[in-house]
Amino acid sequence: MSDARPQVAIVGGGMVGAALALLLVQRARVPAASVLLLEPEPARPLPAGAPYELRVSAISPGNRRLLQEVGAWQLMDLARVESYAAMAVWSESTPPDSPDVLRFDAAELGEPDLGSIVENRNLQAALLARCAAQGITPVGSRLTSLSVSPDGARLGLEERSLDVELVVGADGANSAVRRLLGIGETERSYGERGIVAVVASERAHRHTAWQRFLTTGPLALLPLADGRLSIVWSAQDAEATRLMELTAAEFSAALTEASAGVLGRLTLVSARAAYPLRRMTANRFAGDRCALVGDAAHVIHPLAGQGVNEGLQDALCLAEALAGRPARESVGAQRPLAAYARERRAGNVVTGTMMDALDALFTGSGPLTRMAATAGMGLVARSPQARRFFFTQAAADQSSPRR
Repeated sequence: MSDARPQVAIVGGGMVGAALALLLVQRARVPAASVLLLEPEPARPLPAGAPYELRVSAISPGNRRLLQEVGAWQLMDLARVESYAAMAVWSESTPPDSPDVLRFDAAELGEPDLGSIVENRNLQAALLARCAAQGITPVGSRLTSLSVSPDGARLGLEERSLDVELVVGADGANSAVRRLLGIGETERSYGERGIVAVVASERAHRHTAWQRFLTTGPLALLPLADGRLSIVWSAQDAEATRLMELTAAEFSAALTEASAGVLGRLTLVSARAAYPLRRMTANRFAGDRCALVGDAAHVIHPLAGQGVNEGLQDALCLAEALAGRPARESVGAQRPLAAYARERRAGNVVTGTMMDALDALFTGSGPLTRMAATAGMGLVARSPQARRFFFTQAAADQSSPRR
């Protein structure tokens, strides 16, 4: 990094923070030398032939276009990226071959695909490589203190202190920026854990993503480029504990049963990991000389894979708000930050509430509620217009009122 005084400090160089750094340069008229990207543990490209990472994301078509526009998508190892052309969603009480299964088909919708499954590390490494090419080099220093005022933000790092016009917290659900600024949050546990792993299937996945709603939590089977699948199995705590204690063979059998055998026998081919699921919303998305993006601002249920997509929309919205400021206005001026906060809080409330409603309708609910939810899913499944509406909303990332 040059000796130029940074205007913006982004704390966190994950997918959302790195994307924001690029958008600030490309859309918001912030010189690359004026962007400080703090990331103590930057992602490295995956070695050729490396096993698939357990943490993956379903990137929507709209966000894929955004990543292409900033020049990062092209830098990924695209041989490890799988675009899926179909999706099937059904409830525990519905056979997987029933007409009541909610199916999305790219060909029917006139789209090339419904989205892409990417390993988080693959995408993060590509974004950081693009940042370096643009003159934004991640700084491997940790934030130790932070204060803001109407005039600016002061960051304490391990080796120095510096003043900037704007600090952005992109440092995840346990955000140090949020904590140091005293921004509270509203949160609750879902009482579930998300189990992630890679599995092989007896039958080909046919470039299709599968999701089955069980009474103990939803199971997602996400297609990978080598023909295997990444699973995200959200299970109530007691059930998650039981599943994690099973042997590999027992877990494979339980997974096959939970998937209703839709792809035949499923076999665990990786380690398993489990993480607690919670809903969290920061009390403020922005304030004096500060903003929060991604998981630092909001965490939602992973059942529809919208977490990273929501974070990328945060980055785009913040960059566009700053791009609209007058030429001589500070990048940390209050007006664009307030506009960003209004828009993204509203958008996240919509998406998060939808995810909560879907989870509540099926997970741990009574038989009458599940029956009504299943019937509603069947109605949508039989209506091409309804299916197109739901796909269009997700594909275009229309979680913000003005989008």
